[in-house]
Amino acid sequence: MTSVKVFKPEIVELLAQVERHFGKSVNTPSDYYELSMTLHGMKHSVSVATLKRLWGYVSDVHQPRMATLDALAYYLGHRSFDDFCQWLKGSTAYNSSFYLTKQLSVSDLCAGDEVEIGWAPNRVIHLSYKGNALFQVLQSQNSKLQVGDSFETGGFVMGQPLILPYILRGTERTPAYIAGKSGGITLLKRL
Repeated sequence: MTSVKVFKPEIVELLAQVERHFGKSVNTPSDYYELSMTLHGMKHSVSVATLKRLWGYVSDVHQPRMATLDALAYYLGHRSFDDFCQWLKGSTAYNSSFYLTKQLSVSDLCAGDEVEIGWAPNRVIHLSYKGNALFQVLQSQNSKLQVGDSFETGGFVMGQPLILPYILRGTERTPAYIAGKSGGITLLKRL
């Protein structure tokens, strides 16, 4: 089971970039083994156990060693972790900016309005807006969200994931939930 690790943002981004470069999420024992072997082939050995700790697959309270961070940065084509951090600071991919996209804000809705959203690979949910930023699931196709679930959000943005701090399922609150983690929302309709 994956535990929650708290790292500075540069380390979080390093891990995300490694997964992108690796071509898949790293979350099974075979993934850690394969990544370790890939790094070893580049003359930068990082053990399977270290990778498991770094990604939170096994519990550990220690911060990663600089040699581990350097090896992962080298895998991405940087000389070192410090070089990777300097690249991040200058990268235009991480600058704030305004952009135009289809979106639906709760300020555009009235209680009783219905919305349909979807995300890859084939998830679709039909929602009822209850007012005060609260939505209830009316229909769910291929999603972990269930009919009757409720959640709060300020709106939906096409191409961006829907990140919820919790889902209210009956009287229970679930852990945080993310819909459209890869690719974001791909379907957004006010019905």
